[in-house]
Formats: sequence, C-alpha cells, structure tokens
Amino acid sequence: MKPSALLLDLDGTLVDSEPLQQEGYRRFFAARGWDEPDLTLFTGRRAEDVLPTVDGPWRDHDHAAIGREVTALVPTDVAPAAIPGAAELIRAAAAAGVRIAVVTSAGPAWVQQALGDGLGILDLVDLVVTAEDVVDGKPYPACYLLACERLGLEPATTLAAEDSTAGVQAAVAAGVGHVVGVTTSRPASELREAGAHAAYPDLVEVAEDVRRLAD
Repeated sequence: MKPSALLLDLDGTLVDSEPLQQEGYRRFFAARGWDEPDLTLFTGRRAEDVLPTVDGPWRDHDHAAIGREVTALVPTDVAPAAIPGAAELIRAAAAAGVRIAVVTSAGPAWVQQALGDGLGILDLVDLVVTAEDVVDGKPYPACYLLACERLGLEPATTLAAEDSTAGVQAAVAAGVGHVVGVTTSRPASELREAGAHAAYPDLVEVAEDVRRLAD
C-alpha cells in the first residue's frame, strides 16, 4: 500500500550525525567541568526533555538554553555522512508523489546543514518539523501529529522511519500506520519492542520499496 507521506527522523535515520551530536554534548560538559551523563540518553531526544530526568549539576539550569549551547558546539567542519539509501528514498518518494516530512528533535539550522548543504535534498522535502515547533519532544507524539496536521493527512496513512526508541514510541503514539526502525543507534529488538513494525540496518530496502511505487 502506498503511504500518503514519509515522516522521517533526521539524526541517525537520514544522516549519521549522532557522533557529531554527542561531541557537542562532550564539549559542553567539559567546558562546565561537569561529569557527562550517558550520552546515548540524548539519541533522538532534546536536551530539555532528557536533562530534567537525570541527576546532575544541570538540574537547576535552563535546559532549553543548554540545548542551544550544545547545538552551537556541534562540529560544523565535518558534514554528516548519509545513511545508505537516505537520498535515494527521498528522491524515490518525490518521484512517486509521496509527500515528505522531516520530523526531528534538532533545530532548523542543523536541518539546513545536514540536508541542504550536506545531502542536497532539502528542496525535495515538503515539510520540516523541528524541536522549536513543539512543547513536548519525542517520545511524546506532538511532532508527528503536527506534521500530519500541516500536511492535511491522517497518521494511519503515513510511514515513519526512526533510529531511536523515543522516536519509534512517538510515531506509534501518534498513530502512524507503519513505523520502520533503522538500527544505526539501537538494536532491532529494542526498536521492535518500542513498537516498530519492521527494522533495517539502513534505508536501502525502504528506498527500493518506494521506488517500485513510481514504476
């Protein structure tokens, strides 16, 4: 069945940027002289959603401001590599008349750097929902519900791709019809337990499936 739209996470799903994001956190905690928490906790989630749940000297600080500081510390001299099949998936979806939305916990500047300057496919994306567009980040469903609302589509008719358990949980909670896990950050077993209907090492097979829709 042809999905009405692809709702795609960015970091770890379209681009291999988690190491760069984690380096931003390392630089921030080192500059403050704070012991860093488990950085995998931030995979697919915003600083303001994670830091209040972890004990540390940051508990009484402005967590959204910390997130902005971390973003400013992410290395920009190295373009994130594309996840295999990412660019092909977006081009295949555009050719098949499937709407494309990027639904990310990152900010707009990073979307431009990763998809515009990096992959060169931002012009094919119909909609971008970033961390700045919602109050509650993943695993809450607000970002996916907003994407579907702005596209004028029912979540059940769409397909989402996510690499984190929080992202999968957000898509499932929003009622997305088919949720694909990408095992760049977490194992397939964890993504399936979070609710993913399928799990792949990259986006190559998903791109091939969508490409067949255009044939």
